[in-house]
Amino acid sequence: MTATSETSLDLLHAVAQQLAAEGPVEIGTMFRSPGLRTGTKIFAFLGHGDYLIVKLPRARAQALTSEGGAELVTMGTRTMREWVEIPALADYGTTLATWTALATEALHFVGNLGD
Repeated sequence: MTATSETSLDLLHAVAQQLAAEGPVEIGTMFRSPGLRTGTKIFAFLGHGDYLIVKLPRARAQALTSEGGAELVTMGTRTMREWVEIPALADYGTTLATWTALATEALHFVGNLGD
């Protein structure tokens, strides 16, 4: 399955529901895309082509890219070392589990950052 934008949005809403127990999570628009934030901190948003983009510690982002499950995000000409994009997988349930796990990591990471 290649997830459609509608399917990716459905996945994002499902991830938000699963994260509700972790703390305050809101769905809003970030960088002109639907995304997730806690307070004023963005921690995940949908990228073009059915990707979830999450903010993780630099070492974790590097590990994911080394494993081949993610790519570092480039905005303009700048590579963002703490932001990685994870593609939708062939199966909705597998994608939901993967995206939820990484969004949970991202939520905890940004929650520990100073304002």
